[in-house]
Amino acid sequence: QRIMKVNETSVLAAGGDIADFQFLQEVITQKQIDEDCRDDGFTLKPKALHSWLTRVLYNRRSKFDPLWNIFLVGGIEGDEPYLGYVNLQGTAFTETLLATGLGGEMALPVMRRAMEKKGGLLNKEEAREVMLQCIRLGYLR
Repeated sequence: QRIMKVNETSVLAAGGDIADFQFLQEVITQKQIDEDCRDDGFTLKPKALHSWLTRVLYNRRSKFDPLWNIFLVGGIEGDEPYLGYVNLQGTAFTETLLATGLGGEMALPVMRRAMEKKGGLLNKEEAREVMLQCIRLGYLR
């Protein structure tokens, strides 16, 4: 499984090496357990998880022992949605639309066009239609 629910406000999706993802999954799970044990009312927010992942991946890259993964962090930060991208070099950015691999090449233009046509964010039904269109496109290629 390449999608991990970190807590009530954050999820993590991974592409790349499954063993490296499982290693990081254990570290994040322990980090979340430590947060819960503190019982101070704070939880790991998506922005903090994204920043932490950026540091971890950059650190591993600098030691010439990279984790061969691409991570997408999603969640709710306050009342705003949050999406972040981190790759094995530690390169990170946030965006309203994210996809990796072949999905990034084929699906992102379709999603961007739909958002431009609407002039902003899509509602749930519109987003579902665009995603189905992207899945069909990927299947036909």
